[in-house]
Amino acid sequence: MEENITKQHTTSITIAIYSNSTVKHEWKNRLTETFENSTTAFTFTICDFSNPTDGDIAVIVNNEPNKEVSRFINNLEKQNKAFVVLDSFEEIKNLLTELQNTLELGFTYNDFSQIYSLGITTAKIKSQLNTFKKGINKVVLDRPATVKDGIKPLDKKRAQEYASLFDEKRNDLTLKKFIPASGAATRMFKFLNEFLLNFDPVNDTVNAYINKRRDEALKVFLIGADKFPFFKEVLEESKKHPEYREWTKDERYYNFIKTLLTNEKFDFANKPKGILPFHQYDGFTATPVYEHLKESVSYAYSNGKAHVHFTISQEHLDGFIDCIKEVKDDIEKESGIDIDIDFSYQHKQTDTLAVDMNNKPFRDSDGKLFFRPGGHGALIENLNQLQSDVVFIKNIDNVSHNNIKTISLYKKALAGILLELQEKVFGYLEKIEKGNVPANEIDEIFDFAKNGLFLNIPPDVNKYTCEHKIEFLTELLNRPIRICGMVKNEGEPGGGPFWVKSKDGKLSLQIVESSQIDLENKNQNEIFSHSTHFNPVDLVCGLKNYKGEYFDLREYTDPDTGFIVTKNRMGHDVKSYELPGLWNGAMAGWITVFTEVPLDTFNPVKNVNDLLKASHQPNH
Repeated sequence: MEENITKQHTTSITIAIYSNSTVKHEWKNRLTETFENSTTAFTFTICDFSNPTDGDIAVIVNNEPNKEVSRFINNLEKQNKAFVVLDSFEEIKNLLTELQNTLELGFTYNDFSQIYSLGITTAKIKSQLNTFKKGINKVVLDRPATVKDGIKPLDKKRAQEYASLFDEKRNDLTLKKFIPASGAATRMFKFLNEFLLNFDPVNDTVNAYINKRRDEALKVFLIGADKFPFFKEVLEESKKHPEYREWTKDERYYNFIKTLLTNEKFDFANKPKGILPFHQYDGFTATPVYEHLKESVSYAYSNGKAHVHFTISQEHLDGFIDCIKEVKDDIEKESGIDIDIDFSYQHKQTDTLAVDMNNKPFRDSDGKLFFRPGGHGALIENLNQLQSDVVFIKNIDNVSHNNIKTISLYKKALAGILLELQEKVFGYLEKIEKGNVPANEIDEIFDFAKNGLFLNIPPDVNKYTCEHKIEFLTELLNRPIRICGMVKNEGEPGGGPFWVKSKDGKLSLQIVESSQIDLENKNQNEIFSHSTHFNPVDLVCGLKNYKGEYFDLREYTDPDTGFIVTKNRMGHDVKSYELPGLWNGAMAGWITVFTEVPLDTFNPVKNVNDLLKASHQPNH
């Protein structure tokens, strides 16, 4: 595997421009004039598709796609020649600037072709390479967020009051349920895949395997197998094997698991969690997609319609559509609520460059750069495209067979809290804009910001001039708001709520993952160990400002809170940069209000054995 490719010359570049445009011959003079004083000597050749000309890179300006253009592109790909396809001539100037910058970083023309086609800028590539070299600083915890110190308590009576507030106002709002659902179920079946890889059904016994490897997960799976919603169907398929009757009990166990994971009818470890059978009802099995649609008509609807948005991997679209077709009509008929469903994919421009352990761009066997998805933090781009007043966010695997009433109550309560706080924030900002805030009310606003929104107020704020106070309050309050449900910590892996100290000493409430913390530091480890609550990814978000305009959510991220992860690619260790997590650094600049919610609202399925828990079993 090559660590790098020879840096290509950047002092002179020949651009071969192909187009069917009738005015293409005017482009050469225009481009020559534009780049006359460039440090790079550009040579522009205007070409016909039928008469190709050699150049360092081909630029295809393709207003009207046709077979001739398609054949031409296929030939370039076969010859491994660098090319870029543009929609219009006006894009060329920006392209050439990006090309210069990319070559100066030591990349090749083919690299540029690959990078540009993904929609990734040179500035992002440069930033990522610098991040690998300098590393990412750990988050500095000040203290855990606890009830009354960063977490708002919420008993059932108060929850009902907030839910009623939301119910009163829902029909004046546009609502959306946003469900990250692109993850495959690989980890859910990890211990079963390891069993298939390491168990010898002829010479081993399952009991010996479990004892030798202390594999309690496999033991639990086999004992509870008949309680899984997929049990009967997988067993029936397994019984079709001609030698089934001759198999020993252990061989039947082995082939049941093999059928579950490798039979093309099931192949569960390679499918997204959202379309797997999670719950058994009378007469049918339910997927997480079904449960989320059922939830949406319970709390995430207005004016007789629920809007649901799934973020998925494009290759799984058909599976989701089939899943939805099976259940949507029945849920709509039963609830009297119409459901509008749409999808988005993780944007390719959020993919990140992988490097080897020496921080050199990693290349696959064909010499191409290797890019990895940027993690769920990339979904801030998808969230930023939504047009809704209130957005409910919940992970695809956090569903319950029988806790929907509690889930619905507390989801509506979180939305009620959001609306109440928005009303106050918007009222204050409108007064500030009109210049009608008397001095005594400024103190009232600071008190609300500190005690109602848990925002950090500098101790010397009283020394600010009146004008400076107004400026500070406007910047402090004019941000997107998120209300985050938090459950009591019972040892679930994942992030939690903390007071975090920034580089300049400011405190803010943040959801922090264990991987972001320097656990080798005794003080930080102690703070982390005293965390009382856990993040179940239960958010209700307000995306508009006091003028009714949408925030640009990308302006409220903290790029220094991403993750560097090590993965294996073709037998090589590679490092990859994952963007700040969606509910971590991607929302670091939001107004954040943590609210305690019951454990019944949190029912994740990270491991297939979680489906044996009471919240996923019928008649609980």
